[in-house]
Amino acid sequence: MSTTYLGHIFHVAGSPTVADAREHLASLPDGALVVSDAGTIEWIGAARDLPPTFDGASVVDNRGGYIVPGFVDAHLHFPQTYSTDSYGGGQLLEWLDNCIFPAESRLADPDFAERIARDFTRRRVAVGTTAAMVFGSAFPHAQDALFRTTRDAGLRVVSGRGIQTVGPESASALITGEAEALALVRDEIERWHAVDTGDAATARIQVAIVPRFSLSVTRETLRALGELYDEVRSSGVYFHSHLSENDSVVGGEIAAVKAVYETTSYLDTYDGRFLRGSEVGGSSLLGRRSIFAHAVHCTSAELSRLAETGSSIAHCPTSQQFLGSGTMPWKRTTDSGVTVALGSDVGAGDEWLISRVLNDAFKVHISEPDDASVSLHSAELLFTGTLAGARALDMEERFGNLDVGKDADFLLIDPERWEPLSMLLEGRVRSEDERADTERELFALLMGLREPAIAGVYVQGKRVVAPE
Repeated sequence: MSTTYLGHIFHVAGSPTVADAREHLASLPDGALVVSDAGTIEWIGAARDLPPTFDGASVVDNRGGYIVPGFVDAHLHFPQTYSTDSYGGGQLLEWLDNCIFPAESRLADPDFAERIARDFTRRRVAVGTTAAMVFGSAFPHAQDALFRTTRDAGLRVVSGRGIQTVGPESASALITGEAEALALVRDEIERWHAVDTGDAATARIQVAIVPRFSLSVTRETLRALGELYDEVRSSGVYFHSHLSENDSVVGGEIAAVKAVYETTSYLDTYDGRFLRGSEVGGSSLLGRRSIFAHAVHCTSAELSRLAETGSSIAHCPTSQQFLGSGTMPWKRTTDSGVTVALGSDVGAGDEWLISRVLNDAFKVHISEPDDASVSLHSAELLFTGTLAGARALDMEERFGNLDVGKDADFLLIDPERWEPLSMLLEGRVRSEDERADTERELFALLMGLREPAIAGVYVQGKRVVAPE
């Protein structure tokens, strides 16, 4: 038997670009979403137009509240669950050395790894993150705990163990030799990639190849990973890493990468051009299932190459503020044609809830200087936190909005569960223009949402339950 969910439905329909999102914004104040027993969307529209075919469906009445697509987090760190807002006494490299490498080393303890996997999954359920690209732990038993806990909860995840073959003393517990690193990645792919369905086009559990960043590996590591990716790319394995997060000042991340590899650009190191002078030394790691976190300081040539290869960017405005990394230029980046999804970047990011990260995105981009300043439309924000993430994960055909035929990944939001949100929505200034008022209502919902108001989280039509 189908199930009908009633409420005010918001989603960005179809398959637009971010520039076209406002024209594709669908708002159904008295909406109905019909979900089949198989967990797919059978019908969506105004409740008054519900076909008689569905008269016998069970009903979940969320009228007075909202139904939106599940949030997609394109970049967060499982081993940093307990490390949000850790003070490192500096920017990225100091923070890693003083806070993050020691924190991630704690997952060597299997009991601790089980605990952090449970709490990480609980946080995802609480904030309605139905799909995520997760930077994993260096320790295979911790990754096993993450995949198992995520699968049992019913969420979607793409993750891979954090690969480090070089690094400072503070990261010693996370570092392996070249051969061991490759063997561990192969084993993770064989045991976990698409383990639930056997098909990367439908799987909820998937694996990525995840070097921390270019400074954590060597040319030999990159060459070996490129060869491995050539082997497994066709099976839908992902690639994920960091790119151009910290400004190219002396001692900063970008300057350090270019100095170590003697390349023209940071992106070259991932594009198989990691030999001196950006000469080709191996296979490219770019492509349709490759997501690069941050990309704050990319050159125009790097953005063009990302767009050309179908690679995506996970934009992380919250963590970029915390680490003083600067602001990814919104107009220049999106105008390049590259897909820009949203990442919380927990733990440099202290906001798990994607709508709170969208709140930060709105603030930083309206504050960009001069002609770079942009006031992001509510539909553009919703698109970035949902459909753009599904597109970056190459899973847009499965989820990201509430189009008929897609998997029913959605959230029920009840403003009465969080009084400040209820007050905000009820007391907001109205517009006589119906379209403008709809857009204002969505903006207020996204800006004011807090996790207590999330009344239900669904993946493939099934309610997600947090682990005990």
